[in-house]
Amino acid sequence: MQPRSAENATAVAGRSLAELLQEPELLAGVAVVALLLVALGAFLWRRLSRTRSDRFLAALADREAVAVLMHPNPDPDSMASAMAVVALAETVDTDAAIQYAGEIRHSENRAFEAVLDCEFDRIVTDIDLAAHDIVLVDHNEPRGFPGAEGLTPLAVVDHHPGAGEGTEFTDVRPGRGSCAGILAEYLRQQGWNSRNGDRPLPSRLATGLLYGIQSDTTSFTRGCTPAEFDAAAYLFPAADPDALDRIANPKVDGETLEVKASAITGRQVDGPFLISHVGRVSNTDALPTAVEELVRLEGVTAAVVTGKRNGTIYISGRSRDDRVHMGNAIDAAVEPFADASGGGHGRSWP
Repeated sequence: MQPRSAENATAVAGRSLAELLQEPELLAGVAVVALLLVALGAFLWRRLSRTRSDRFLAALADREAVAVLMHPNPDPDSMASAMAVVALAETVDTDAAIQYAGEIRHSENRAFEAVLDCEFDRIVTDIDLAAHDIVLVDHNEPRGFPGAEGLTPLAVVDHHPGAGEGTEFTDVRPGRGSCAGILAEYLRQQGWNSRNGDRPLPSRLATGLLYGIQSDTTSFTRGCTPAEFDAAAYLFPAADPDALDRIANPKVDGETLEVKASAITGRQVDGPFLISHVGRVSNTDALPTAVEELVRLEGVTAAVVTGKRNGTIYISGRSRDDRVHMGNAIDAAVEPFADASGGGHGRSWP
């Protein structure tokens, strides 16, 4: 029975093919459908097989130049992420300039800039931007300078909560502990090798990214995920231990010590919560340094330190209490004020 069934099937197929050949319009339609299916399959395969770094590079490749914008008063995570974007942009022949609003005042941040010989351009307004197309790193909405609210970024790479998006590319992962870890992932996907290879990872870049991860996760103890450890293991072979030590142990200016002392002596404690106002400061980056000390006090799970500079109140907070999302708490506190801004991580702000 089986041989006869096979013969019948072959005969039916032969007759169907013969009938199809006698209908050229139908044959053409079948051919078009087949080609469309093949093209669709190829498109979906390319789309699904592209990594985030592939799509990021594609967005950069379409532009002659971009301005890589760090958040105001940038920290090591923001600075390292911007350095990585410049390195990636060079691979697609796109010029990139790293820019920021505000100041680099914290001793650790200044050490990062000096030790790694960074070239950062400070801007005052939006007209100072080096290019029309903007890439945001370590924040997802432009802020901190006149004209920022009218800007629409080309691409956004961040790990903070927020609704900001890029017109061509968006990678915002609030679950990650650092933005530098995300950019390290991009480099790895693009074949940058920390152990030599065809595309060796520069020591300066590896050092910056590793320190950025370490700094934003408080030495891998806050907001850290397995991805941060994977990124650190990838970067470590190419990093410079001496440079890491020099950044981590900078000389501290006198005002930072004075702000710490003022915050400690002026603290007010209500159960597990602490707040301290230090008055006028010229170096607002001393506030996060002070609050890091205060949140370590026995019995304290959340601390806020405030200071005043040029008529503006600056707030820095830290939380070790899972019930207190510091970023949301400060955001809610400043919401009634039109010119204020808040946000940040669950355990820290800024």
